[in-house]
Amino acid sequence: MSSQELYDEIPSLDLADFTSGDPERKARFVQDLGRAFNQIGFVAIRNHGLTDDLTQRLYESAKAFFSAPDDIKRKYEHPELSGQRGYIGKGKETAKGFKVADLKEFYHIGQPEPVGEMPANVFPEEYPEFGEATLTAYQTLENAGKQLLRAIALYLELPETYFDDKVKNGDSILRALHYFPLDPEKTPDGAVRAAAHGDINLITLLMGASADGLEVLRRDGKWIGITALPDQVVVNVGDMLDRLTNHKLKSTIHQVVNPPREKMNQSRYSIPFFMHPRADMDLKSLESCIDTEHPKLYVDMTAGEFLNERLMELGLKKA
Repeated sequence: MSSQELYDEIPSLDLADFTSGDPERKARFVQDLGRAFNQIGFVAIRNHGLTDDLTQRLYESAKAFFSAPDDIKRKYEHPELSGQRGYIGKGKETAKGFKVADLKEFYHIGQPEPVGEMPANVFPEEYPEFGEATLTAYQTLENAGKQLLRAIALYLELPETYFDDKVKNGDSILRALHYFPLDPEKTPDGAVRAAAHGDINLITLLMGASADGLEVLRRDGKWIGITALPDQVVVNVGDMLDRLTNHKLKSTIHQVVNPPREKMNQSRYSIPFFMHPRADMDLKSLESCIDTEHPKLYVDMTAGEFLNERLMELGLKKA
């Protein structure tokens, strides 16, 4: 494949190839994943561990919670946690470099068993099935993420378990998102469901969104739409992995565009899992990813310092 290959759609891979125990299938998966992350930063993955039943329960319980009256939802809003746990209301998050807040509300779930200074989860007592389904999905996607990071480690010619201890008890977040119905007459100028952005974390695993709208910015400046099949999760490189690999693996800008006018009155639900390391992980670019053709791009910092900087830029944390 030429270094300038442009994808019209994101590659589809099977995680079972990596976990099969067959060295050839495993090695092929590693190279295919690495190539896709080097070229476009996105893949679609099958056999990630989520069942149809869990996915359905998760979406149904998320819809039930988000359709609750605002006074119930606000009970679970904790501004002192900088948007890291519980409910985050409409108009609270603005993409880096944008003036208008995104048109969405969401709910954050973190490590089931917090360690150190990590905050505990906040669950809505009126919707117990929402708490149960999100926790199960968190653990399932975290496991899939660990396997994908092992494949990435091998692609980077690091020990397979390089990331294991760095993501153990990491700051990963499951985000249940509701892009609420829009009134085309009242939507602020320039406001979109999720403005163009790169993710902060190592990798993101996105469960099939309930409506189209996700787009990825290709290297030549063209936006391409992404629709995963029902049995796939979409996985992309985040800024932390981009920093660690000196942009060898690409954190690609993506956005969720507003639907056509006739569909603006419909809700869209989406559930991404943002895989973070622990705050003490060093994101200093790997020596193996720096050479004369690829000079070092980033200043050294830890994952915690980088996350802090980005939460302030997003408006979720005050200085």
